[in-house]
Amino acid sequence: MQGRTVLLVIGGGIAAYKSLTLIRELKREGCRVVPVLTRAAEEFVTPLSVAALAGEEVHRDLFDLTREAQMGHIQLSRDADLVVVVPATADLMAKMAGGHADDLASTLLMATDKRVLVAPAMNVRMWTHPATQRNLATLKADGILTVGPDEGDMACGEFGPGRAAEPEAIVAAIRDALDPQRPSPLLLGPEVAARPLAGRHVIVTSGPTREPIDPVRYISNHSSGAQGTAIAAALRDLGARVSFVTGPATVAPPDGVDVIRIQTAAEMRDAVDAALPADAAVMAAAVADWRVANASDQKMKKSRDGMPVLQFAENPDILAWVSGLADRRPDLVVGFAAETNDVVANATAKRLRKGCDWIVANDVSPETGTFGGESNTVTLISEAGAESWPRMGKDEVARKLAGRIAEAL
Repeated sequence: MQGRTVLLVIGGGIAAYKSLTLIRELKREGCRVVPVLTRAAEEFVTPLSVAALAGEEVHRDLFDLTREAQMGHIQLSRDADLVVVVPATADLMAKMAGGHADDLASTLLMATDKRVLVAPAMNVRMWTHPATQRNLATLKADGILTVGPDEGDMACGEFGPGRAAEPEAIVAAIRDALDPQRPSPLLLGPEVAARPLAGRHVIVTSGPTREPIDPVRYISNHSSGAQGTAIAAALRDLGARVSFVTGPATVAPPDGVDVIRIQTAAEMRDAVDAALPADAAVMAAAVADWRVANASDQKMKKSRDGMPVLQFAENPDILAWVSGLADRRPDLVVGFAAETNDVVANATAKRLRKGCDWIVANDVSPETGTFGGESNTVTLISEAGAESWPRMGKDEVARKLAGRIAEAL
């Protein structure tokens, strides 16, 4: 990002404090940051602190006689390589979606011909309100890029989606948006930008499997299905037809996908087989490695003869099977590696062993809170090497992965 210019619009919300850290991180990477404050933002951060960190004059007023003699808002919007809005409040998003231009921030957002990246942040009720979701859909259709929001505790005391993405995640999104190899959604046009996977078929597996011991007991794991569900939704949002093969997850499947419910690993393998052919397969399920070979068809009872002896057999290796298909192999096969130690080394070995194109590796040690949690820290491993992503919400991991899949296809 050395030598690039980011026009940073700071919105009026408590998450405005994250913009200060963001400025520092962007400057550290060699970016020039030109700040624009809304009037509401000045209630949360001061122009002096922003100017000191950015090393630039803070722009605040649309009706600046000196600057507007040369159409300053036009110049600001055109000189930058990228326009970033942090935080993107409900009000700012509504202005952008409606095409309002009644202050400096909204006017330059209307006047720019550069990519725009927004980091939404607001109360959970405001985020889930139908009006905000309509505005978000409009912005995405217009080619606006988004990062976040995350889930978690909020300043208002509530919990849920709406927290601004962390500065390191926003920096990663800015780096992606500034990549010259990725054509701007605004240049591609809204339909292509919003639905680059239109006409593509992607299979996503998700959740745990359950291997019966008897009619009332089973072997399973702690997977909630949250990450696989988020990936299916992100691929759907990019226009893909998604076959969503899910075990008994605690997270409900997303709307707008073909849901195939299974219980066991063998059933999952059959469901994937039936869903083929596909352009890509994302194998995010936590499939049990073993099943009980001598499962009882009746409930096992306590006995004076001692404990029952369970005999185990290997389950089908669905990822290796899909990767090794001769005629129906998807163009892109993505596996997941849930590890508790030596994450990158183990996942790299797994990619070679399974024969898949990518492995998404994550640490699921109990202290990470990944299983059943709202966030994830992953490393994308491919033939090119290992790419570590900063910790971010599972929805954001899903959107980032879906974007990479769209590029690969």
